[in-house]
Amino acid sequence: MPIPAFLDNGAFMSFLRAHPLFAVGFMLIVGYLLARVAGAIRLPEITGFILAGVLMGTGGLAILGASAAEELAVITEVALGIIALTIGGELRLARLRRVYRSVGWITAGQFTMTFVIAAGALLLLAIPLPFALLLGAIATTTSPAAVIAIVQATRARGPFVDHLNGTVALGDAVSIAVFGVILAMVPAMLGDASRTSVLVWRSLADLGMSLVLGAVIGYLIYATTRRQSNPGEVMILTLGFLFLSTALAVSLRFSPLLMNMAAGAAIANLSAGNTRIFRTLEPLTPPVYALFFVIAGTKLNPALLFGPEVLVLGAAFVAARWIGKYFGSYLGARIGGSDPVIRNWIGMGLFAQAGVALGLVLLLQAASELGQIAGPSGALSAGLPADMVRTATNVVLLSIFVNEISGPPVAKVAISRALNLEE
Repeated sequence: MPIPAFLDNGAFMSFLRAHPLFAVGFMLIVGYLLARVAGAIRLPEITGFILAGVLMGTGGLAILGASAAEELAVITEVALGIIALTIGGELRLARLRRVYRSVGWITAGQFTMTFVIAAGALLLLAIPLPFALLLGAIATTTSPAAVIAIVQATRARGPFVDHLNGTVALGDAVSIAVFGVILAMVPAMLGDASRTSVLVWRSLADLGMSLVLGAVIGYLIYATTRRQSNPGEVMILTLGFLFLSTALAVSLRFSPLLMNMAAGAAIANLSAGNTRIFRTLEPLTPPVYALFFVIAGTKLNPALLFGPEVLVLGAAFVAARWIGKYFGSYLGARIGGSDPVIRNWIGMGLFAQAGVALGLVLLLQAASELGQIAGPSGALSAGLPADMVRTATNVVLLSIFVNEISGPPVAKVAISRALNLEE
């Protein structure tokens, strides 16, 4: 959609549309206003942020220029780093010992059923096997940012939230690992099996290194901040190591999500007093999360997502994902002996989908542009057909569009109902 004439006054507007500070300020203000509107009609604030991004992106008024969008990519990396560190901090062994069996079964159930149903549905619709399996792995991801944002907004605590955080963290870790392994097996599925075993082992080794390096970063944060009493100094040191960790992961083609999640888990388990480290980051989360969701919204162009083929494939993908998430987590919770409240509602808390899925599908886009693809572990696979990459990308973007609009309200209802029933 072209920008309206009354907003376009030549060079001045071009400058504003390209300048990153203008983009950041405009995104925060518009995001805030639409978040207030969303709150007024009992929707989560992040729904308003996403809609603000859609409005500002190429699918709306095209206010955000391409150069500004590229320069703002670092904000997404920072946000994902903070999100991963925070959700890793929820993996306290003292707390998880009470629920680890249940969380393990819920994760196994929702991951397996979502993967099988999503990949199977796409195969029935004539999607080639490599793409069906890769999209099946992407379907298993859940947006940790949406879950954390809603939990913080509702100030929710209790067994249900412990199960939800544990399932999201463990589930996304498994999703990234499985995606990397499948990606390494693509050469064999495309007819070249000569390097597959090497790539699979390299993928597993690099995913393991993501966890090890993350744990080292977590220890360094703990060691340098344990004698610091000034919250400002704690924040500076934590952010410094967090930025180094994220940059290191991106440069080495490791998984930033897994690395920072491992850092958060290490911090949380080295000392019970380390909760202060996470508290120092809380003042940063409102603007960072707002920008993260607005930027995610700018990548969604409704006009490109509603072609006949993408609609059919996307509808099947979204429906399969919902069925797998809900009934898989229900079955896992039942096998794991979870309370009825948890098994009835936790699946609905897993519908939201954004950053992790978007990061994985961007790797598929790289395949058509570079003729090769690097997984989250750095393993290289053979080039993938550009037309199928484009279709797969649009299917995932449509799923993100639907699940980021509908997922947070559903998750908010699930958390609220579960907490009321737990009391």
